[in-house]
Amino acid sequence: MKIVCIGGGPAGLYFGLLMKKLHPSHDVTVVERNKPYDTFGWGVVFSDATMENMERWDPETCGEIRQSFSHWDDIDLLFKGGRIRSGGHGFVGIGRKKLLNILQARCERLGVKLVFECEAGSDEDYSDADLVIASDGINSRIREKYAATFKPDIVVRPNRFIWLGTHKLYDAFTFDFQRTEHGWFQAHIYKFDKETSTFIVECPEHVWLAHGLDKADQDQSIAFCEKLFADNLEGAKLMSNAPHLRGSAWLNFQRVVCEQWWLKNRNGSHVVLMGDAVHTAHFAIGSGTKLAIEDAIELARQFKIHGDKPENIPGVLAQYQEARRIETLRLQNAAWNAMEWFEVCGERYCDQLEPEQFMYSMLTRSQRISHENLRLRDKGWLEGYEKWFAARTPLERAPSLRALPPMFTPFKLRSVTLKNRVVVSPMAQYSAVDGIPGDYHLVHLGARAMGGAGMVVAEMTCPSPEARITPGCPGLWNDEQMQAWKRIVDWVHGISDAKIAMQIGHSGAKGSTRRPWDGIDKPLPESGGEPNWPLVSASPQQYLEGESQLSRAMTRDEMDRVRDEFVVATRRAGQAGFDWLELHCAHGYLLSSFISPLTNHRDDEYGGSLQNRLRYPLEVFRAVRAAWPEHLPMSVRISAHDWVEGGITPADAVEIAKAFKAAGADLIDCSSGQVSKKEKITFGRMFQTPFADRVRQEAGIATIAVGAISEADHVNSIIAAGRADLCAVARPHLANPAWTLTESAKIGFTEVSWPQQYRSAKVQMEANFAREKAMAALPVPEKL
Repeated sequence: MKIVCIGGGPAGLYFGLLMKKLHPSHDVTVVERNKPYDTFGWGVVFSDATMENMERWDPETCGEIRQSFSHWDDIDLLFKGGRIRSGGHGFVGIGRKKLLNILQARCERLGVKLVFECEAGSDEDYSDADLVIASDGINSRIREKYAATFKPDIVVRPNRFIWLGTHKLYDAFTFDFQRTEHGWFQAHIYKFDKETSTFIVECPEHVWLAHGLDKADQDQSIAFCEKLFADNLEGAKLMSNAPHLRGSAWLNFQRVVCEQWWLKNRNGSHVVLMGDAVHTAHFAIGSGTKLAIEDAIELARQFKIHGDKPENIPGVLAQYQEARRIETLRLQNAAWNAMEWFEVCGERYCDQLEPEQFMYSMLTRSQRISHENLRLRDKGWLEGYEKWFAARTPLERAPSLRALPPMFTPFKLRSVTLKNRVVVSPMAQYSAVDGIPGDYHLVHLGARAMGGAGMVVAEMTCPSPEARITPGCPGLWNDEQMQAWKRIVDWVHGISDAKIAMQIGHSGAKGSTRRPWDGIDKPLPESGGEPNWPLVSASPQQYLEGESQLSRAMTRDEMDRVRDEFVVATRRAGQAGFDWLELHCAHGYLLSSFISPLTNHRDDEYGGSLQNRLRYPLEVFRAVRAAWPEHLPMSVRISAHDWVEGGITPADAVEIAKAFKAAGADLIDCSSGQVSKKEKITFGRMFQTPFADRVRQEAGIATIAVGAISEADHVNSIIAAGRADLCAVARPHLANPAWTLTESAKIGFTEVSWPQQYRSAKVQMEANFAREKAMAALPVPEKL
C-alpha cells in the first residue's frame, strides 16, 4: 500500500512506523510543515495502559520512550496559603519534542519517508495514495474540507490558557490556585525531563479580560504569570516556545467530536482522521497524546486482522471507527468533567470549599477516580480526610477522631438528624385504594426503613382526588388517609431509627392516567373502571400529543383552592407524625408546569419571566411552610434541567433554588427531565449529580443528588466532595430493601447497626464480602 500521513505529530509518526513494521514493502510517507526535529509545546502525559499497548506493538520505541520518562506518584495542591499532597497516582511524562524526536528517528530506521517543511495543501495532492492519514491537528484542513461528511461538532470552551515551561523542577503534579482582585487563576504544573516542567496557566474569560491580558503580547503575559505565581516559582523564569503564535498566546480549548471518521476522495484514495483532527481531550486529564497513539495502534491492529491490502481498506476503516468510538467518547466524557471543573472552580469551589474538601473535589473531578480508588492510591491521605470530614458533621452518634465513610456520617437539618446520608427515593407504587395507603405501603416503606437508610420518603401524595396521577396514587385529603399514614409512620419509628418524609404534589396535566403496567402516561380507558377527571395546569397542555387529555389553564380561584388543599394536606402530614416534608415542583407536574417555559405560556403575572413563573409555586410553598412545624425541615424537588432547547437549564435551577431558599426551604432535591416528551437526556452514572453540585455551591443551600447512584462508592464520592449533602437511591432499593446494609458490608464498614432480628445474617454477609475481596486480590494462577 501507498500511505501518506499528513501531519507529523504522534498519530501520524506512530501509525507510519507501525505500518512499515507490519509490512516493510508499504510505501509510507509522513508530511510535516515544520523543520526536522523541531516542534512546539512542552510536556505530555501518558498512562500505564498506553505504555503497555506500545510495548506489545513496538518494544524498541517503547524502550526509548521509557528511558526518557519522568515518573511521579504525588499530586500537590497549593491553595489558600497551604500545601496538601496525595500520593499513589502514578503519572509518567515526556517532553513533546523528545517524544517526536524518538518517533522520527524510529521512522527513519524503518524506512518511513519524512518530508519536512512541506505544507500539505490537500489530500488530493497525493493522487496515487491508497490511504491518506489526516493527522493534521486540531485545526485540520482536511476535516474542514470534508465537513459535510465528517460532521464535526466543535465546541470552543470559555476558559483561556497559556502553555508555558520553566526550568524549575517539581517532584509532584502540582496545581496552584491564586486569587486576584478579578478572580481565580490556576496553574497545571509537571516535570517532563531533567531540566524542564510544563506550566499551563488557566483562567475564565472574564478574569482574563479584566486583567487586560487580551491586549498583552507573549512577553507581557509571561511577566504577568511570573508575578502571579512568584511564590511558587521562587525566582525561576517562565518560557514560551510558540513564537508562531501572533499577538496573545492565550488560547481557548476546542472540544472536537466527529460523527464520521473516514471517506473516499475523488482520486479513489481513502482518507481517515486521526488524533486531534477527529477528537480532542482536555489537558486537565492529559489524554490527547494517549488518544493519538492508541488511534494509530488500533488502525494498525485492524489492518493486521483483516489484511493490509488496498481492497481491505473500507472494511478496516469501518472497524477502526467502531472500535475507537466508544473508548474515545469515554475518555472525552471524563476529560469534559475535568475540564468543566476547572472552568467553574473559581466561581463554584475556590471560595466555598475548605482546602481539604477542595483537594478531594479536584482529585475526583473526572468521576473516573472514586472514593475507594483513592483508598487504593493513598490510604493514609484518604483516612485523614475521612477524619477531617467526620469532624465537621454532627457527631451525636459517631465517636470523634476516627475515619468514617462519608455516607455514614450524620446529617442535621433543623431539629432532625439523619443517621447517614442515604435516602430512599420517593418511588410511586400506584397501589393505594381511594388514596388510602395499605399493608403494601407498610411493608414497602417499613422494609426499606429497616434496610439501613437514614430516611425513607413516601411516594408523591396528593392533596385532592383530582391531584392524583393514577387512581392508585395515595392522598392526604381526608382523615382516613391520615390515619393510614400515621400507622406506617408509627411503625417505622417503632422498628427503626430511620426518619420518614412525606412528599406532596399535584399531577397537573400528567394526571388521570393508567397505572404504568396498564399503559404508562396513557389516559384512563373511556369505558370501565374509574372515569377520567378534568386536568388543570399552568397553560393548556397535552403531555402525550394526540393521546393525553388536554388540560386547561388554572384560574385564580382554582389556584387559591389548590393552594389551600396543599395546606390541609400539610397539616395532616404533621398529624401523621412525618419527620420531613417535601414539595414536588418537578417532572412536569402542576407546580413544575408553572416553572418551565415549555409548559407555561401564560400572559398574566404568572407567566413570562422566571420570576413570574415562580410566583405561584412560591405562593404554595410559603403557605405550606407556614402550616408545617417550624422545627421540622422542608425540601423542594425541582427539575434542574428540562433537556429540551428553550426549557429550564442548570443555570435557571440555581435561580429557582435561590428563590425557594429565600422563601424558607432548607434543601433542594435536584432531579431533572420528565417535563416534555421531546427531552434528550444524556444518561450515565451519577448523571444528575452535577445539578446538585452546582445548586449547592452557587445557591448556597443543601441539596440531594439523585439519578443512577447505585454503589456506596458513588455516595461516598458525592458526599465527600461536597457535591450534595444527601444521596437519594431509587431502583437499587426496589431490588434490595437492605441496600444500605449490603453496601456497608461490601466496603467493609461493619459498625452499622442491623435490626436485632436480622443480626445473625450480618456477620455472614460481611465475611462473604471480605472473602470475595481477598480472593480477588490473589494472583491468577498460571495455566498448566
